[in-house]
Amino acid sequence: MEDLLRMKVAGVVLSGGPASVYSPSSPHPDEALLRGHIPVLGICYGYQLIVQAHGGEVERASRREYGKSSLTILDRSGLFSGFSQDKISCWMSHSDAATRLPAGMSVLGVSDNSPYAAVQSADGRQFGVQFHPEVAHTEKGSAILSNFVFNVCGAKRGWSMSNFLDETIADLSARIDGRVLCAVSGGVDSSVASVLLNRAVGDKLQCVFIDTGLLREGEGAEVSKFLREDLGVPIEFVDASRAFLSALDGVAEPEEKRRIIGRVFAEAFERYAREHGPFRYLAQGTLYPDVIESGHSSAPASVIKTHHNVGGLPKGLSMEVVEPLRALYKDEVRSLGALLGLPAKVLQRHPFPGPGLAVRIIGEVTPEKLRVCRQSNKVVEDALVEGGVYNKVWQGFAYVGDDRVTGVLGDERKVGYQVTVKIVESIDAMTADWYRASNELLESISAKITNEVEGVVSVVYAISSKPPATIEPQ
Repeated sequence: MEDLLRMKVAGVVLSGGPASVYSPSSPHPDEALLRGHIPVLGICYGYQLIVQAHGGEVERASRREYGKSSLTILDRSGLFSGFSQDKISCWMSHSDAATRLPAGMSVLGVSDNSPYAAVQSADGRQFGVQFHPEVAHTEKGSAILSNFVFNVCGAKRGWSMSNFLDETIADLSARIDGRVLCAVSGGVDSSVASVLLNRAVGDKLQCVFIDTGLLREGEGAEVSKFLREDLGVPIEFVDASRAFLSALDGVAEPEEKRRIIGRVFAEAFERYAREHGPFRYLAQGTLYPDVIESGHSSAPASVIKTHHNVGGLPKGLSMEVVEPLRALYKDEVRSLGALLGLPAKVLQRHPFPGPGLAVRIIGEVTPEKLRVCRQSNKVVEDALVEGGVYNKVWQGFAYVGDDRVTGVLGDERKVGYQVTVKIVESIDAMTADWYRASNELLESISAKITNEVEGVVSVVYAISSKPPATIEPQ
């Protein structure tokens, strides 16, 4: 607490997390933080910490809340200052709840399952919300955070993406004193990272595109066009598909597949580095959601997925990892890319998982399932483009498992694959809601997949949000 006062911190946000405040091993802040010297906003777990610290009670909720909920605003002061509506949509993700508030704490908002969904201390310096205002699916969430930061804490606006760009280029230029090997996949993140590094370190950079055999159709040619030809980024292509597919042979467990891909990915880079090095650094387009969901942030976090470029890298990697986008979300990366001059077509590409189609294949990765998955994914993306929907949604793709269902083709029964289509809306991938696609769009996708992808007899549509589901199936 003394450090925060010495640094003249304007306010503190206690974030959400997977722990329970009543668990003996749960993390707790310095007790002095909650004595009112500095404004505090508690979100979900952070809110429950505030309630408990002041003598309230937190227990296992009688009914969990995940996903969209309706918040009724009872008091338009504090966090809800300037709001005109009585209700907003908010995003919940909790299994614990406050069951009794401390004396002097008032209720600002309620939801169907949370009678204390938003609260405020008597002095107006401590607030708690059971929902997540930081995610895109909470209506006016940015306004709630702005009220706390600027009205309650009195902070000043000083950060901008252009400042971040200038500072990052200066930092990279100053501290990188050797050659950099940059992993490029063709996605938004690695593309922006490669252009940023090219701007910062120039001829110290060498980009490498590793063909894992798990990529989208035509990925290599497209990457070569916009990175090498259009943007002048130095890039070489390495076909390592046989090594990846061989290592995945017979492996069905999702996290094991991710770890294997991470290992083979690193081995391919190590091999390239030995043959074309020396390289001191390995650069990647890791984003903050990757760090959080891999359990590698500075705060306690559950491992949701072992991202191959975060949790999947071996401890003995001989190169120092550089991740210039590690503190950013996807929408911020797109803004940064625009400042760097990347074309809109590249920046609007849908996210593609680092482990590739392996996470869209449930169970073992076989040549047949890989073909079905790759072709089905192309049908979905093409249909979204043709329907004018591609740039309106966060992501659209198809995945396949081992389920076999009976169909009727050519007047005879045939057992084939069932493909699942998923289209979601999101801003930062930390939360997502399923897209309410038109019947015409779904009909077009289903017809094209069953007609054009050999071996598929059925198509279904996924309608689960995140949470409780994740965006990618594995």
